[in-house]
Amino acid sequence: MERAVCLVIGYVFGLFQTGYLYGKLHGIDIRSQGSGNSGTTNALRVMGKKAGLIVFAGDFLKTVIPCFLVRAFFGDGALYTHVLVLYTGFGVTLGHNFPFYLKFKGGKGIAAMAGILVASDWRITLVCLVVFVACVAITRYVSLGSLLVATIFFAMTAYFAMTGSYGTAVAMDTSGMASFSTAQVQWECCAVAAVISLMAFWRHRANIGRLIHGTENKLGAKKA
Repeated sequence: MERAVCLVIGYVFGLFQTGYLYGKLHGIDIRSQGSGNSGTTNALRVMGKKAGLIVFAGDFLKTVIPCFLVRAFFGDGALYTHVLVLYTGFGVTLGHNFPFYLKFKGGKGIAAMAGILVASDWRITLVCLVVFVACVAITRYVSLGSLLVATIFFAMTAYFAMTGSYGTAVAMDTSGMASFSTAQVQWECCAVAAVISLMAFWRHRANIGRLIHGTENKLGAKKA
């Protein structure tokens, strides 16, 4: 039940489409401009740096807020809580990528993933930030940096979960006994992180094709 509730709460927060709403305030439907998605990169290309920062901030905060609320409610320092935070972040990503009121046409979920990183583990956040900035600075491919972040997020989350860095599973049934083993929750943590990462790759499948063929748009260049 806790998992389902976290998913639903996350999805509701994810429905706040910062890029779409900001564009509407300026008379633009961002879904019909540039790449057609309502995320940070397209907002940056279509409406400029200020719009890109505002859209990123909005999509980032709509993930951080519910994730921290879940952590505060269930208590920090338990693997089970960490899993619930991931479920919440996954829900936000679903709402961001597939908003029902926009015919399921949203963003790609990278700003939302940034929120998951900050809400889950500062060590992973630091590594992902360094890699993303370095990759974009060197190649000017935002999509490549995003895919590297998704990969690192899964790999490090799985490592820390399986090595006990997030503690043991703490969840009791009505008799006061543990309702599942730590090993079960460790694998569940890996599975949820994998789904979040794979969704990022799925949403970037067109970018991956362009990267392979050398036709991907670079940051700061006019869109081909």
